[in-house]
Amino acid sequence: MKNSGGLITKARLAFQKRLLEKLLLLDASGVASNADSNNKASKDIALGIAERLASNLGSKLLKGKKLPAQTAGDTFEKITCDFIAETFPKLSALRPGKWEVRRINARSGLTIADFDQYSHLTALAKIAKDNPDLAIVLGNDYTIAPDVVVARQLETDESINNKIIIVDDKTARRAVIRAVNNGAPVLHASISCKWTMRSDRAQNARSEALNLIRNRKGRTPHIAVVTGEPAPSRLASLAIGTGDIDCVYHIALDELVEAVKAINQSEASDLLRNMIEGKRLKDIADLPLDIST
Repeated sequence: MKNSGGLITKARLAFQKRLLEKLLLLDASGVASNADSNNKASKDIALGIAERLASNLGSKLLKGKKLPAQTAGDTFEKITCDFIAETFPKLSALRPGKWEVRRINARSGLTIADFDQYSHLTALAKIAKDNPDLAIVLGNDYTIAPDVVVARQLETDESINNKIIIVDDKTARRAVIRAVNNGAPVLHASISCKWTMRSDRAQNARSEALNLIRNRKGRTPHIAVVTGEPAPSRLASLAIGTGDIDCVYHIALDELVEAVKAINQSEASDLLRNMIEGKRLKDIADLPLDIST
């Protein structure tokens, strides 16, 4: 495996190696598992990305059946969560704090209401459950289930007062960060993982982002999407638009740019360049640093 000294470069290569081992496979016809098998450009770009990743890693592309959508999504979430857990907590020089990176799913037992900004949603869900008429009025706008979350744990007064006495028992008794105030961890970042991005999946991510913004009490968390979608037009369905999502992050942006250039489609290349220059599409390596701001 080609490598260099940077933590994020190493983590990016390890992330992509896991994708090639578990998810980014070629079927019997040589079609990559993130491609739309009915779209030639999608197949060519996806194969181009996979071949470049294999070359970078000094490995071979594996053959295998395309995983069912739910299995592929679960695998992609885990690999993405591992990448963030291996990088972001180590950026203490940029963003001090006690951090936890976790997935939200049935097995984790974690819900959006476990975080300070959304703790009120537990009561709202109970009210809706007990009152069917009210549930119809409320709809499901309060239902939010990010794939991966980054949470900041609360700080003890001893930690806050480590260098100088900053807090006492008289003031700042509603500040979220103080553990003595009996609050909940703060949701720092919400990350949606979309292995591929068909139009319906893109809109699900956008709706989730809007719900995070509308239903919060307190600071809005970073809201990002990570995807392995090869088609620039489908990436644009989410990356281009309003600011409900901070940014879309691709599993291999440099390799995507090269693969699109190789198929000689100027419109796709221009669209990709506009998204990148407009800071709407970045590489997975940019994500840990971006959420440290």
